[in-house]
Amino acid sequence: MTNETKGKGFVWQTRVLDPSPKAPSGFRSLAPAVYRGSTVTFDRLADAHDDWRGNRYTYGLYGTPTTRELGARVAQLESAHASFVVPGGQSAILLIYLTFCKADSHILLPDSAYGPNAELADGLLAGLGIEVESYDPLIGAGIAALIRPTTRLIWCESPGSITMEIQDVPAIVTAAHDAGVPVALDNTYAAGVFFDAFAHGVDVSMQAITKYVGGHSDLLLATVSVIEDAMLERVGTAHRLLGLAVSPDDCALALRGLQTLAIRLQRLEGTAIEVARWCKEQTEIDRVLHPALEDCPGHDIWRRDFTGSSSVFSIVLGRDWSGDRVTRFVEALRIFRIGFSWGGTTALVMAYESLPRKTGAYEGWLVRLNVGLEDPADLIADLEQAFAGASR
Repeated sequence: MTNETKGKGFVWQTRVLDPSPKAPSGFRSLAPAVYRGSTVTFDRLADAHDDWRGNRYTYGLYGTPTTRELGARVAQLESAHASFVVPGGQSAILLIYLTFCKADSHILLPDSAYGPNAELADGLLAGLGIEVESYDPLIGAGIAALIRPTTRLIWCESPGSITMEIQDVPAIVTAAHDAGVPVALDNTYAAGVFFDAFAHGVDVSMQAITKYVGGHSDLLLATVSVIEDAMLERVGTAHRLLGLAVSPDDCALALRGLQTLAIRLQRLEGTAIEVARWCKEQTEIDRVLHPALEDCPGHDIWRRDFTGSSSVFSIVLGRDWSGDRVTRFVEALRIFRIGFSWGGTTALVMAYESLPRKTGAYEGWLVRLNVGLEDPADLIADLEQAFAGASR
């Protein structure tokens, strides 16, 4: 039956609701199609079952061709067995917690982890009877002494948030697996490529693709990637029950971002290192925390395990810097914009006061800098004029 005759006998109000494709097939575009939809229809009643497994589509919540395309491409990028797409970094973290933890579980989390991860541990998880213990991110194999019979998960995040400690993930993985405990990694800094999580034995890796994969500060998404089938089943079951739906339009933006990821990371790495080295020469700065610099905590491990660095690093200001002076410095910047997050095309800045760490408290102020695609000379000039303005 042709499109011209199909539907004859129905009134026009019914014919316009026919979902059958009318355009000819065979269109091959370089850009993946955007499939919007919640409801999936079936040819047979026997096929209509509510399941996320396999290559069939049963309901939009469990994936459309667009969302699954993004998951498959991120899995390929990370050399993962499979990847789930979720609404953002915090939902990825929660998915991992709720996959592996129940009441009376004990979790180990580095005290340099992403702040909202620790807030989740102290708030919602504590209320569910889940104990999250912080540990020194540089502990390495020594983490074996902290593992209890009730330990159900060990988190790593390398580099650490803001203070940039590099963890000995392989040593932690060995100790964890000897005790039968899975290891999860927040691999956002490495964009899933500068650190090969699964080659180093990690069981579950997440990244906020809001950052480098998205790359343009215009979407909120994350992925949770797994090493093998057993982890796929555990994470997939929890993912389905939590209803972590994502927008296919946001997935399309992330798919587009993947096409320029390599060139953007190359530019961001070069600019960040150039600006960080300039910062090391400034008398107003006590210390520069960038993994590629030799005095950054865990630098030797970074050289061993990583293939590159990205756009974000921190500077530690002198103890004589008051809050007012820090404010003058930050607000004097013209190119660096005040804002959370990082990984996009625009330079960003954020200030933090007296961050406690088990490796030793950072007294005074830290300023996190994220470089964008601006010319490095312009970024350096911007920092120079802001330092001058803050000193007046």
